[in-house]
Amino acid sequence: MSRVVVLAAPLALTACAATQAADAIAPTAPGFLLGLWHGFIFPVAWIVSLFAPKVAIYAVPNNGGWYDFGYFLGIVVFGVGARKSRVIYKDRVINVRARRVD
Repeated sequence: MSRVVVLAAPLALTACAATQAADAIAPTAPGFLLGLWHGFIFPVAWIVSLFAPKVAIYAVPNNGGWYDFGYFLGIVVFGVGARKSRVIYKDRVINVRARRVD
């Protein structure tokens, strides 16, 4: 058991060491606002991307975390996640004691 921990610990630590080269992000790369827009139009872009090979649902390269955050907000808050899909059924039952009329 301890051998597995000794081998798994360095592997887990290397997962935290991901870096990105500074020149990988262009100054004109899509940022937060374009991520928000791309998340909002995701359903339409996804359907179009099935038929048009030059259409993508995610901009690459982008400026990283801010684009991802905007994309997430666009999908969840303003896009498909904002739909109210819960249906509530209400049954009304009237319980009244009937009085006998003579």
